[in-house]
Amino acid sequence: MGAGAQQAAQAVGAGTGAGLLGVGAGLAIGLGAVGTGLAQSRIGGAAAGVIAERPEMFGTMLILLVIPETLVIFGFVIAFFLYGKI
Repeated sequence: MGAGAQQAAQAVGAGTGAGLLGVGAGLAIGLGAVGTGLAQSRIGGAAAGVIAERPEMFGTMLILLVIPETLVIFGFVIAFFLYGKI
């Protein structure tokens, strides 16, 4: 195998790995966002009911509504590290 063929084979291998890392980064942040959306929809509905009956619980419900956002932040961090590998 010539030097040109070896370089071409390495370039194809690196491209496939970079593509898979890109797909992984996209899945990490995308699935985290979908999970957060599903969780916040249910928590938001319950929080609206609680706040309607007991307005003093607003702060607690706000904290409970924000907690699922950590999934998106974790997904972003993982995607950032994967992007650094590309």
